[in-house]
Amino acid sequence: MGDVKRLLRIGFDIFLSSLTPIIMWFLIGTIIDKDLTNVFTLTYPLQCFMGIVISIFGVGANVYSIKDKSPNSVDNGIIYGSLISTICLGLVVFNCKRYISFMNLDTDFYLILGIYSVLQILLQTILHLVLTKLYYLDLNKKANKISFIFNSINFVSFIGIAFITKNQLYASIISLLLLTIFDIIILIKNVNKVDFQLNIVKWIKYDSVNFVKNIMFFIIYLFGFSKSFSFGKEFVIAITFSTLITDIQWDMTTAVRTVAKIDIAKNVFDYRKHLNNSFKYFSLLIASVLLMGLIMYPFYDLNISIVLIFVLLHILDFILCSVSHIKICYLELEHSAVEATTHTLIAYVIRTIISVLPTPFCTILGQIVSGIYEFLYATIAYKKNINIR
Repeated sequence: MGDVKRLLRIGFDIFLSSLTPIIMWFLIGTIIDKDLTNVFTLTYPLQCFMGIVISIFGVGANVYSIKDKSPNSVDNGIIYGSLISTICLGLVVFNCKRYISFMNLDTDFYLILGIYSVLQILLQTILHLVLTKLYYLDLNKKANKISFIFNSINFVSFIGIAFITKNQLYASIISLLLLTIFDIIILIKNVNKVDFQLNIVKWIKYDSVNFVKNIMFFIIYLFGFSKSFSFGKEFVIAITFSTLITDIQWDMTTAVRTVAKIDIAKNVFDYRKHLNNSFKYFSLLIASVLLMGLIMYPFYDLNISIVLIFVLLHILDFILCSVSHIKICYLELEHSAVEATTHTLIAYVIRTIISVLPTPFCTILGQIVSGIYEFLYATIAYKKNINIR
């Protein structure tokens, strides 16, 4: 049941998927041009699109499979999620110059690696749809192995070719080709019960909070980063740095929600145990943020005052989320999905409004305000409606 080791096993796959691109962009900046590190934040909004797809066609389809006893739902979700991701991200690739221009960055300089990053996100999305299935089957070790191989191929092929040739195009083509072959193999081996039934309303319902969050995240980072980047290179670098040292940890918080939802769906949820493990887990994440910041600081020409504002507000939000994540999961599945989703929507509407204000700190200010709102809602609603076990 929801112990820290279980959280870390699921978090391990997320850790690899998040750490690999961070190290890759850092090294590409060293090997070719330091400004290429900004590709990470350029395509960051599209990671939220990946979250939308996994929420519906991964988590939602798996919970539906358990609660409504529909085993084919899982593989149907993988197929539909893969197709929709290919179409949507394919459109971004064909309009990549417009996308880069909208983000207030140099189109010619970032074009090749911008396209590479979009396609990498597509292949990661397909992989994580399969990994989500394995989590719900309690095949965490198998998921760890698949994730490790995928990220090893990604890192070795891309950085290896870039180091040898100093050529962005060659590194991108070879890496994407190998990852595509790997994804096809994983799909063939793990998808076998497809009847193409689409239960999208219930799939959304069973992960409605994260579905809404990821839609709002996409809007927030797309327009918020575009606004922040317009204030100049000093803020682009500060946002890239703070995002690099916190992104892995934010992605790994998914493990807390995943474990909680699995136990709730199986009627083995223990609130106090989950909360205690969440505190321990988030403490490790915060410690790793500080460590990564100390390690990476010498490699960036940073305005320390600007960076501290971003990083300290991220840490405060981590503390709030260690409580609100678990309570909202329970409220969503066992009390009222409509109520939980409505309050999440309110929080993220507020965040979206703040994230387009004419200040370079708009995205982080919006984040902390919405985090406080969710914490207050989760605490009050849980105390009012749930008998803690």
